[in-house]
Amino acid sequence: MDTICLRDGYADGQYILPPLPYDVTALEPFLDAETLRLHHDAHHAAYVAGANAALAQQRSMSSAGISAAVAQSLAFNLAGHMLHTLYWGNLSPQAGQRPCGELARVIDSEFGSYSDFAQLFRNVATGVQGSGWAVLAKDAVSHRLVVLAAQKHQDALLPRMRPLLVCDVWEHAYYLRYRNNRAAYVDAFMDQICWHTVCQRYHHNKENNHACCK
Repeated sequence: MDTICLRDGYADGQYILPPLPYDVTALEPFLDAETLRLHHDAHHAAYVAGANAALAQQRSMSSAGISAAVAQSLAFNLAGHMLHTLYWGNLSPQAGQRPCGELARVIDSEFGSYSDFAQLFRNVATGVQGSGWAVLAKDAVSHRLVVLAAQKHQDALLPRMRPLLVCDVWEHAYYLRYRNNRAAYVDAFMDQICWHTVCQRYHHNKENNHACCK
């Protein structure tokens, strides 16, 4: 998982809930304030609490006493924490951004065009069975961009994959605003992507010194 997001979600030996990088009203009409408050303050906070509880259990047990359930809880909650931290950061109050610079050229090379990439990402996000995520990631082995579907959270903990862009398609992410119309939520999501942040992740740095998506 992306080390940039981890620096924002861990401090003093504990996983922490990072604040939203914008006001709860800043994403309207894409997402309303009530949806953001519930999603961040309740759902994301629960993953942080669950990750800390599971980690504390592992550290307090002898190796013989650690159960698979504790390990599964840690994987589920920690992955949920990391993915949500990425999700908040790759949303922008400024609608209508597009990738540019090197990242735009790579997207064109890998997927044919931005439009082709966007359609693929939409298809993956709307097609996830049940709860899960759509992920644009950089494969550190091939150095190519790939679009992945992940059910639940921990399925996104793939080795040698760096998530650049994540879309939460659990119902709690959109149901108050879009009801059961996931496709409408995903379409709106594509218009709220902070490509500056995605570019930072692509170049794997905190401060984006590249002429991309500023």
